[in-house]
Amino acid sequence: MVSLKAVLRQIRKELKGKEKIREKTQADMRKVTSLSKQAILFIHQKRNQEAKKLLEKAKEIIARLNAIAKEHPEIIHSGLYDIALQEYSEANIFLTLVEESRFITPTEINVPSTDYVLGLADVIGEYRRLALDALREGDSKKSEKCLQIMDEIYTELMAMDEAYMLVPGLRRKCDVARKIIETTRGDVTHEVRRQSLEKFMKRFEILEKHLKIHEKEAK
Repeated sequence: MVSLKAVLRQIRKELKGKEKIREKTQADMRKVTSLSKQAILFIHQKRNQEAKKLLEKAKEIIARLNAIAKEHPEIIHSGLYDIALQEYSEANIFLTLVEESRFITPTEINVPSTDYVLGLADVIGEYRRLALDALREGDSKKSEKCLQIMDEIYTELMAMDEAYMLVPGLRRKCDVARKIIETTRGDVTHEVRRQSLEKFMKRFEILEKHLKIHEKEAK
């Protein structure tokens, strides 16, 4: 007959083992989030190859976490892992859009649909930053293209109907995205008008100079 003491000793051993796994997996989840955030920063800095290397490291960690999930689902499937997958999705979607002008799929990056959708919503914020960078560089056409992509993402997310309500946190992210888009539209419109006025004034100055030259020649 097994004593209670022996039973509890075994339980204690199992709990300690699970705690070690939990600590390791949580550190890995934070690492995925960190790598993905850094990758996004590199994309903005036009260091896409470095971003890809970071996302490859994140991919390896995710594969390891998914393997652990089969044996310890209660440890892996937590809010921390969801955040990591959303950040990873955002970085991959953003990179693929910038490099290939297409939307990568959840299957391609092996993430759940809900985490993909939430990551997609956050891409709108990254495109605002791209649009502002383009405006600072005087490239209003690029900023308008960024705004188009922001609009497309937002419109398609809002058109998900019932599915829109089934993704926790999506409504809040879409509310934030709408404000970001409205602000960006104002910034882009203002800059486009300013550049248009600037071009008009330059043309006017050139025309005025030509008229003065003609007047002098006529005298």
